[in-house]
Amino acid sequence: MSDAKMKTVGVVGLGLIGASFAKAFKEAGHKVLAYDKDSSAILMGKIAGFVDGELTSENLKSCGLVLICIYPQGTIDYVKANAANFAKNALVMDTGGIKRVVCKECFKIAAKSDFIFVGTHPMAGNKYSGLKHSRASLFKGAPLVIVPPTFDDMKLIDRVKEAMAPAEFGSFMLSHADKHDQMIAFTSQMAHVVSNAYVKSPTADEHHGFSAGSYKDLTRVAWLNAPMWAELFMENKDNLVNEIDSLIKELTKYKKAMVDEDQEKLQKLLEEGSQRKAELDG
Repeated sequence: MSDAKMKTVGVVGLGLIGASFAKAFKEAGHKVLAYDKDSSAILMGKIAGFVDGELTSENLKSCGLVLICIYPQGTIDYVKANAANFAKNALVMDTGGIKRVVCKECFKIAAKSDFIFVGTHPMAGNKYSGLKHSRASLFKGAPLVIVPPTFDDMKLIDRVKEAMAPAEFGSFMLSHADKHDQMIAFTSQMAHVVSNAYVKSPTADEHHGFSAGSYKDLTRVAWLNAPMWAELFMENKDNLVNEIDSLIKELTKYKKAMVDEDQEKLQKLLEEGSQRKAELDG
């Protein structure tokens, strides 16, 4: 692949993640072409100086790396529509929060074409969404989960790491799509569900003056992009429902101990949770 293609990056979707990637790669000296269904986002990127031009089906072949930063179904649709437009041997990666449905479809498409598809998930974000909250340093020091089409191609893994160098990720984790989605249901999606449900308590209306760190920690991710998270939850509903069932089971134990006025049992439950946290944090 020519040096020009290696230095030209395509970014699909200029939300928080996509725009942050665009800024990071632009700062590293790459040419950045971007696409967003909202043409004003591209204009803003050009004015701000982190977008060099609009990414089209015609100039897609000039990109050695294409980062797709949109919803899961949108990613699949984009890859299908542009399968013949990607450069030969181009690295095409999605950055979404679920992997099974996206990788299953996109691996198949790539296998019949000349480009390489790799699933990735940057473990970084912000409670605020959108281009205006993006920054080049968003991923600095953060983990990047990589879901490759095969696990015996270390050259490809090294290529992904090298390609993502401008984002300055702190670590890389290889994962199968199934395992990724199972873990994300626990580490991310469940936290958003609990936080979002927690603030619906009628008591929340009067929390001012009574809330401190605990309230802030638990409600930080209650404010979310509902259309995006609804799609992510539905695509991963088997894993997420299992986590919800597990939490309900545990909460029921705490409730029963209090209803039964069994302080000894309640203390034991609390100690178990505290000890579990210590074990998990090492």
